[in-house]
Amino acid sequence: MSTRGLLIFAVIWISVSAFVLAQQKEVKHVPIKPTSPASGSEMYANYCAVCHGKDGKGGGPAADALKVPPTDLTTLSKRNGGKFPSARVASAIRGDVNLPAHGSKEMPVWGPLFGHLSQGHPAEVQQRIANLSAYIESLQVK
Repeated sequence: MSTRGLLIFAVIWISVSAFVLAQQKEVKHVPIKPTSPASGSEMYANYCAVCHGKDGKGGGPAADALKVPPTDLTTLSKRNGGKFPSARVASAIRGDVNLPAHGSKEMPVWGPLFGHLSQGHPAEVQQRIANLSAYIESLQVK
């Protein structure tokens, strides 16, 4: 291959590589923001909406950067015979359920993070999980 051919190949390869790298999105990990354990909607807005979307359908601003698409939280009841799976949702929030997105570097397991926010008070952690779960239940499609 001639010098000119190598130069053209190198320019094309660098251009394609730069384009591919520019298209890759990255999830930024930030410190957890304290919220009221009494407000499921506030916790959802601060901890869940970035991936699951404000409406719970999985289209949050960080969703495209994830390897595993976020679950559509509005159809949990529908996919469970019309009954909201509250125990399973609470287990998923705590990190007890083996879900593809839970426990990865992309999706935090909220149980330990809620424990940190609640300074280790188990009753407050349970309150957070119950209120967040109740808010997710309120998002269910009829």
